[in-house]
Amino acid sequence: MNIEHLTGLIAAPFTPMHDNGNLHLELIPAYYALLKNNGVNGAFICGSTGEGVSLTLRERKLVAEAWAAATGNRQPFKVITLLGGTSVAECIELAKHAREAGLYAVAFTAPFYFKPANVKVLADMCIDIAAAVPDMPFYYYHIPVLTGVHFNMIDLLQAIDGHCPNFAGIKYTHEDFMDFLSCLRFRNGHYDMLWGRDENMLPALSIGAKGAVGSTFNYAAPLYLRLIQAWENGELEKARELQQRSIDMIRLLGKYGGIATGKAYMKMIGLDCGGFRRPVSNMSAERLEAFAKDVAALDFTSFSSQLPAAVKG
Repeated sequence: MNIEHLTGLIAAPFTPMHDNGNLHLELIPAYYALLKNNGVNGAFICGSTGEGVSLTLRERKLVAEAWAAATGNRQPFKVITLLGGTSVAECIELAKHAREAGLYAVAFTAPFYFKPANVKVLADMCIDIAAAVPDMPFYYYHIPVLTGVHFNMIDLLQAIDGHCPNFAGIKYTHEDFMDFLSCLRFRNGHYDMLWGRDENMLPALSIGAKGAVGSTFNYAAPLYLRLIQAWENGELEKARELQQRSIDMIRLLGKYGGIATGKAYMKMIGLDCGGFRRPVSNMSAERLEAFAKDVAALDFTSFSSQLPAAVKG
């Protein structure tokens, strides 16, 4: 398979929910329009931001189908779905479903309950699942802060290389720049390495990252597009200033409770995706009011994503 290297911003969408916690799939066409309107090149669905581990098997299939229907699988916009990580059989079922739906690619993350004993075990799992959809790009999603699986990814690439023709690359959500650079340069840059830490985009660009997957691209894509442009133009101080604005925005995620705060940012731009499912906690009305004040102090509207006029209407 000819491995395409994705560039620019790939958003990690939230899964829209109604107030009762049921899926709000009818919102996905407007969500797709939002991403396209703000220069985002794709969507990594059912990941950490998308609460994939909190969805049932049937719900994950419905989300995949909704994104396929909304996008019409139009190129160059790419939709990648995370299969999960605890059941190989279930991952294979979801991968085959993603292919039937017409999605671009699938991704797999390390089992986080019964963890792989070594890199070879993890590589063998990737190879087995990828073989079920040999005509689809297959990505590994490296996020050790959540999975607790801390293998170096250069070791995974070496273990998989030559054994999995559709292994496309890695969504790298970690801070090990030594390991990331080694992966970028492995086999003369053969594999697609997608950066996954929005707050560290600038240093990732400096060592060669070309594509990134991030949750904050949902509501602040213009900020990152300006950052990339500043880097490419050699305007380093401007790029640093823009990265700092990203950091200031992301600090509010921690201040107001973590990942669920992202859906509060979505409300600020006019796309209400509801709340998160348990065990993730959502903000109270009082906290949301305080959050709105902190967001205004960031001059958020000067770099936030904007809904298309047709969606607003």
